[in-house]
Amino acid sequence: MIRSFLLAVATIGFLQGFAQPKQQTKTAAVPRPKLVVGIMVDQMRWDYLYRFKNRYVDGGFNRLMREGMNCQNTMIPYAQTVTAAGHTCVYTGSVPAIHGIMGNEWFDKSQNREIYCAEDKTVSLVGVEKGEPMSPANMWTTTICDELKLATNFKSKVLGIAIKDRGGILPAGHSADAAYWYDGTYGKWITSTYYMNSLPQWVNKFNDKKLVDSFYKLNWNTLFPIDSYTQSDADEVPYEGKFAHEKAPVFPHDLVSRVGKDYGTIRNTPFGNSFTIQFAQEALVQEGMGADDITDFLAMSLSSTDYVGHQFGPNSIEIEDTYLRLDRDLAAFFTFLDKKVGAGNYTVFLTADHAVAHVPDYNKAHKLPGKAIASSTTELNAKLEEVFKVKGIVRSSANYQLYLNDRIIDSAALDKSAIKKYIVQYLNQLPDVLVAFETANSVTAPLPQSVREQFANGFNTKRGGDIQIVLKAGYFYGGKTGTTHGSFNPYDAHIPLLFMGWGIKKGSLTREVYMTDIAVTLASLLKVQMPSGAVGHVIPEVLQ
Repeated sequence: MIRSFLLAVATIGFLQGFAQPKQQTKTAAVPRPKLVVGIMVDQMRWDYLYRFKNRYVDGGFNRLMREGMNCQNTMIPYAQTVTAAGHTCVYTGSVPAIHGIMGNEWFDKSQNREIYCAEDKTVSLVGVEKGEPMSPANMWTTTICDELKLATNFKSKVLGIAIKDRGGILPAGHSADAAYWYDGTYGKWITSTYYMNSLPQWVNKFNDKKLVDSFYKLNWNTLFPIDSYTQSDADEVPYEGKFAHEKAPVFPHDLVSRVGKDYGTIRNTPFGNSFTIQFAQEALVQEGMGADDITDFLAMSLSSTDYVGHQFGPNSIEIEDTYLRLDRDLAAFFTFLDKKVGAGNYTVFLTADHAVAHVPDYNKAHKLPGKAIASSTTELNAKLEEVFKVKGIVRSSANYQLYLNDRIIDSAALDKSAIKKYIVQYLNQLPDVLVAFETANSVTAPLPQSVREQFANGFNTKRGGDIQIVLKAGYFYGGKTGTTHGSFNPYDAHIPLLFMGWGIKKGSLTREVYMTDIAVTLASLLKVQMPSGAVGHVIPEVLQ
């Protein structure tokens, strides 16, 4: 009897052990900042940090250098230094060979057409009726923003914002809550159905303000007396591009005449950056970013520095004035973050997607090497037709690569190897070409090993061309005015990189690091997995 009673008591206790589990001990949350802000300054050369430093205010670039970690020798580890590839590389920690975004565009032989990096014909635009729909579908790997989403069970809020669609879409990743970009035809911030079916009410209200007109009414004059811009070239030179509505590329630039009828020109002025930052601040407020203990991520790209740089060049008064104004915009933005999120509660990094070459005629005026040359595709096709008796053998070109027309070559039963060999020999005889080689043979190209690696990192087997052209340093395909980028050379590949805020050491680092290290370093800071295609390494000197 007693034995049966004890057995019953023991059984009840055993069952209660399942029904009433022990109370779990609370564990501390993973320490992370409330907000991460990534700032891409499109086309920012590293030396802009120092060329204009004595005129920067305390709270902008100088604050980043004073309170944060300045990685002085940050390089791009692949060859085609362009916007889409750069933004993708920073946020994926990967290279075009892996993440797939090998340029702003490339030629797709299977579709027999050019592909834009962010195009997506399966979605529709939201906010305007006409235009090309966009999404991150062409990017093959995750970004650091995606990995933060995964680590927080998708509770983190992620936004991408830029005037350029690719500058907002690609960094924010596949799982972003939204990416917004600017439509210059309608003067609106827009998105696509990849993210949502209608714009939030706060975006509509922001668009309704028509702030572009307010900026236009200011005109664009220099921030300081024009004769004090001693770091720049003369105001009127023949190798600067001009606005279509102006007679000459000189200050003051007329914007007031554009009020109410032109919403695209703001992209080519410093006010495009101001406009972007205002929109980003509104997004932070309206979306409640950085307001709780779950880390949010704002991926913001400032596109106007690229537009101004292309048009006027890196030694223009226009570019100096643009950076002096941007510096003040950044100072105000950091003050906003201090108040809204709290100083010490957010982490910010600033870098660039690429830098830029000097204007060739500027170089020429100072006895420096450099030249803008016209593409030789037409002449090359004429030579190929003469030798192989077939028209249009070179189908397209992009990212300094030539794409052969495989359909024509196959239908004519031509020897593709012989054609490629002929093209390489022809191009290598041209005085402006440093070297040309078959992309399949990049590992044996007559270049230093480190440069060969850059071309290998930048070549994507499914999206790349057949022949790679490498021009001499300071040379590029272009016109008589303005400048561009796209080479492996330091003037295009040496970019700024500054970290500041939560979890960041103060100091300056002079050893060489790479664009691919940024996302991996952020992953270590945030205690999340690195992006799926990452090849970079943590920069330990950055982290506390």
